[in-house]
Amino acid sequence: ALKDGSVKVRGVNLDLIEITPITTTFRRMCRNHEFDIAELAITTYLAAKAYDLPFTAIPVFPVREYWHGQIYVNTDIVKSAKDMEGKKVGVRAYTVTGGVWARGILAEEFGVNLDNVTWVLADEEHVAEFHKDYPKNVIHQQGANIAEMLASGELAAAIAPGPVNAPNVKQLVPDAKTVESESHRTKGFYPINHTIVVKNDILAAEPWVAVELFNAFSTAKRQYLAGIKASASPTDAEKVVLQKAQFNGGDSHPYGVTPNRKMIDAILRMGYNQHILPRAFSAE
Repeated sequence: ALKDGSVKVRGVNLDLIEITPITTTFRRMCRNHEFDIAELAITTYLAAKAYDLPFTAIPVFPVREYWHGQIYVNTDIVKSAKDMEGKKVGVRAYTVTGGVWARGILAEEFGVNLDNVTWVLADEEHVAEFHKDYPKNVIHQQGANIAEMLASGELAAAIAPGPVNAPNVKQLVPDAKTVESESHRTKGFYPINHTIVVKNDILAAEPWVAVELFNAFSTAKRQYLAGIKASASPTDAEKVVLQKAQFNGGDSHPYGVTPNRKMIDAILRMGYNQHILPRAFSAE
């Protein structure tokens, strides 16, 4: 509804620019501050705040994903999660949001000491300033093929490696979808992936813009959810949204700080424990 203009941001004329892949937006915003308002990965945002980049998030979270099912292991090397200690594990970039959530799962649910793992990266960070502050147990191999390295045994495990056609590569959590759904339903574990940021100079001059953006995003979301709930034949993707909504009182993507406090606190804790944040930030 925001895209087609049927929901408007009061007092603001949006010039909507769609960029594919969305990760290009993250890099352009962090390095060149190109946009007044932008979608941004949540841990990219945390890294940006650590270096005082000139924008601030509003509590709108348009993308959320589960991550138990994105941890893959070479079964010749890893029999249990703790076997990753002392070995190399691949991930696209150190501050990539899925990597942070997955490492948090490894640490908090499987007891893996993340500092005893060597993290092999295949791409740059969106926040360029972070490159000079990599933890000591990080190796950056630009362009590395994480999937091939996992299958060959050069890596013991990987986070979101992409398709790997090898009999010795399996998910760490084989029944991940069940685990993820149960974790969401019983613990409220529903990871935030993306947020919306606004340039600080706009917020300083016109602080009302934050509220109006939040209201418009919320209205557009309510219309979307109402539409798929009323559909006689929802798509498979819409069925997933409806399932998630069941765990959140009918809202598949809750916005605002209060209903997301647990996940905001979790990503802040993981960001600090994984040496992305220099100190323990509060949600505020």
